[in-house]
Amino acid sequence: MRSRLALLLAPVFALAFSAGAIAQNFPNRPVRIVVAFAPGTTSDIIGRMFADKLGQAMGQPFVVENRTGAGGTIGAESVARAAADGYTLLLSTAALPVSAHVFPNLKYDTAKDFASVTVISHSPLLLAANLDFPAKTVQELVRHARANPGRVAFGSAGVGTSHHLTGEKFKLDTGIDLVHVPYKGSGPAHIDLMGGQIQLMFDNIVALMPHVKSGKVRALAVSSAKRHDLLPEVPTLQEAGVRDFETVAWFGLVAPAGTPGGVVAQLNGETLKALQLPDVRKRLLDGGSNIIGNSPEAADRFLRDEVDKWGKVVRAANVKPN
Repeated sequence: MRSRLALLLAPVFALAFSAGAIAQNFPNRPVRIVVAFAPGTTSDIIGRMFADKLGQAMGQPFVVENRTGAGGTIGAESVARAAADGYTLLLSTAALPVSAHVFPNLKYDTAKDFASVTVISHSPLLLAANLDFPAKTVQELVRHARANPGRVAFGSAGVGTSHHLTGEKFKLDTGIDLVHVPYKGSGPAHIDLMGGQIQLMFDNIVALMPHVKSGKVRALAVSSAKRHDLLPEVPTLQEAGVRDFETVAWFGLVAPAGTPGGVVAQLNGETLKALQLPDVRKRLLDGGSNIIGNSPEAADRFLRDEVDKWGKVVRAANVKPN
């Protein structure tokens, strides 16, 4: 009986020993951080900053690889299909849960095929209006849009972006009819917002800040649950009467599902240490971000919640990829 039990348990012990050995020796070669967007983007800048800090701390190079296209799904798929050993990571963003619903026939399951390391930061979006738009508050905006259905346009940095989906969620939660005008990036949309070709836009708070400070657009609300330190006088959408409204742009790190817990814990610990470095904190805070640095378990819950939230919006708004 003892011999049979030993034979049955041998694979279990071997697997546990193997996972422990991997964690103990990690990393012993270079680690890839896949960034699913182009060089020079905010994702790329943050990915390279953490690659540098993690490489210094863990004694092996952390190398950024830009794998762009299809709304970030090409890069995400490459990580989902990589070996679950911690040597391939994804710089995750709000595009990850959004693309789970916008792009059909994905070859991975966003809620199941990744193991979260941590959420690095959150950043609210700012709802801004053209100066000639008659509404000065969110409540006035809602009343005006209800009186003029289909005649108020909001711009975004493109179909399926967090800017676009936040606008769609705003429409759904307030029951108003706005027309979406997608642009190839925020810059052209800013020009048309200031010029009056569109009336509204959600965008990253730092991107719109110069136009707010120069008096070229009007800040109406932020999308986060709390007011932002950069614009403390601007209310949240919840304060403005849109119940339970909260969306954020965010950055994090994920590994393939099945990555040993010890490896994930090491990566989490070193990333949280990096988040305490003065130069890292300054860069994130100056960029309008709130520093998070949560546990792998909390980050996993956040990702699943994001997948669920954006799925409801994408289905209700019938969002399709370009």
